[in-house]
Amino acid sequence: MVHPKDILRNILRKEDFFKPKPKRHSPQIKALTNEIIAHLESNRLQKAVRILFAEPEPFPSFIYARLFQHCSSKHAIIEARRVESHLVSFWTTPPIFLLNRAIETFGKCGVVNDAQQLFDEMLMKDGGSWNAMITAYSQNGYSEKALVRYCDMNKLGVFANEITFASVLGSCGVVLEIILARQVHGLVLKYGFWWNVVVISSLVNVYGKCGIMDDARRVFDEILYPNDVAWNVIIRRYLDAGDEREAVVMFFKMIGTEVRPLNFTFSNALIACSNKSAFNEGIQIHGVAVKIGFGKDEVVVNSLINMYAKCGALEDARWLFDHVSSRDVMSWTSIVTAYATCGRTEEARNLFNDMPERTVVSWNAMLVGYTRFLQWEKALEFIHWMRKETNDINNMTVGVILNVCAGLSDIVLGKQAHGFAYRQGFYSNRIVANALLDMYGKCGNLKYSKVWFFQMGDLRDAVSWNTLISHYARQRMSEEAISMFGEMLWETTPSEFTFSTILAACANIFALEQGMQIHCYMLRNGYSLDVIVRGTLVDMYSKCHFLDYAIKVFKDPPSSDLILWNSIILGCAHNGKGKVVLDLFELMQAEGIKSDHITFKGILLACIGEGFVDLGRNFFDVMSKEHCIIPRLEHYECMIELYGRYGYMDELEDFVHKMPFEPTESMLNKILDACREHRHSKIGEWAAQRLNEFQT
Repeated sequence: MVHPKDILRNILRKEDFFKPKPKRHSPQIKALTNEIIAHLESNRLQKAVRILFAEPEPFPSFIYARLFQHCSSKHAIIEARRVESHLVSFWTTPPIFLLNRAIETFGKCGVVNDAQQLFDEMLMKDGGSWNAMITAYSQNGYSEKALVRYCDMNKLGVFANEITFASVLGSCGVVLEIILARQVHGLVLKYGFWWNVVVISSLVNVYGKCGIMDDARRVFDEILYPNDVAWNVIIRRYLDAGDEREAVVMFFKMIGTEVRPLNFTFSNALIACSNKSAFNEGIQIHGVAVKIGFGKDEVVVNSLINMYAKCGALEDARWLFDHVSSRDVMSWTSIVTAYATCGRTEEARNLFNDMPERTVVSWNAMLVGYTRFLQWEKALEFIHWMRKETNDINNMTVGVILNVCAGLSDIVLGKQAHGFAYRQGFYSNRIVANALLDMYGKCGNLKYSKVWFFQMGDLRDAVSWNTLISHYARQRMSEEAISMFGEMLWETTPSEFTFSTILAACANIFALEQGMQIHCYMLRNGYSLDVIVRGTLVDMYSKCHFLDYAIKVFKDPPSSDLILWNSIILGCAHNGKGKVVLDLFELMQAEGIKSDHITFKGILLACIGEGFVDLGRNFFDVMSKEHCIIPRLEHYECMIELYGRYGYMDELEDFVHKMPFEPTESMLNKILDACREHRHSKIGEWAAQRLNEFQT
């Protein structure tokens, strides 16, 4: 009888017989392997790869892994392709893990086509293969392809790891694919990756990019020990969402932990302070940066210069720039931008001239400074100099050049800029396209503006429609503006700016029905009636003699905005409600609302309507004595109208002779009409003589 141990021993011998023997490398391969290692340790990658082809045999697998690692770190595309070629040529069945390293290397070197070709040719794939391919797509901006590969991977039942989830979530953030991101969130919890800070930070990032900050914050709060990257992500997402206050709050919460902020975290917090003019918080962040050793970091210093400048502390920004140890092109650009945006363009230009190196951002900053403060001639001179000095021009440059043409109302120069944009391929950019539309409109060529508007095609957006409608309204082509608004509703969603423009157009032609329809449309669709829109509504209803509606819009809700008060005062004055105007003015005074020249024009018009000559004279006097408002041409015209209409001819004569300037033709006509009506020849002869001088 055979003992069981003998049977087991015989089975083991048979398994040993059929087990593949480990590959033995020749002495020559071993020597070459050592030589490759020596070259890699001496940072001689090219020589190491050359040695690989000295023998037509496979090398040990760890050699390929090390070579791929060096190719990745150096982004050596040619060497990576040669290593992959040797691997697939001299191995009968290359190990999957090495092919995965090759895909990763191609991805990090930016040659996604090579990675995709190798992935498609692989007969056997594992989870690492899919992960490597998805990561390669994600790293190189092919977000949609990364998500498609991930879906294919899921269909095959291949398990995803934390690297895959991080790459997929990053791609979801780029294309704003929130539904898939929520599904991945569920899988992250299911597979137990909730502890992985990288994956959870990616979830925070994608929720923030998709504008769901409540979910982003909820996920962030679930991280037990957030690292510097996680804190930077949540602060950045609050900043991008326009919640600068919470971004600053989160920064100071981070300081309360033991996590050391990144330089970009400081930069994001300082940008938030700049946008909110939070000067005190910015100073505190500056102190923290100095305390923990970021006081000389270039990214932080540039953000500090920007923060001080935007908060009005330009001298502090300049002191920081003058005392920084090393200035790079960003530092120079920051200080030039600071001076240019504050209107101190001459000092900005002096700094710009001293710059050792300039970029397109530097040139644009200086050009924007000129245009922002309507220095069109200097801007044009700067453009000519710029074209001689550099060819580095981008979409923003062309857009600003077109703004200069619009500011100068120079259609010839604008057409030249249009031709340049067409030849250089800039016309297909939305910013440039809208600038072209605006330029033609401001130069008074609405025909060209409309032709270009329809040629824009898919580039058209709400800004394009607003631009064309506002140009029609500005040229008093109100019917065309209203018609274009109707067409706009089929293509895009109007903004509050659109409504204020179109309501003004309705007011110009007394289109009450269309104005009321627009008002109802805003209420139905939940638009907020800000001060500007309410002002145009009051103006529209007033001009259409629906004063009750105008007063209702004015009162609900109460506002202390002067523009709104002026709108209702002028509306009441034009509708013959002078006593209401005077009551409104008393209410303004009681509520501490400071009046301006438009307010007093409405009061004087009310006095004309009600025949309050003495009261009008009193308001004209106190306008300068008590309210420090210098009377303008329209105020003098109102007083001439007031005296002349009600026969106060002696007062009219005295008033006209005491005016600090010569009467205009319109004033003389009013004086002459009053003299004819009230038979006052003395000043009438004088007015007629002056009118003859105008005609000659």
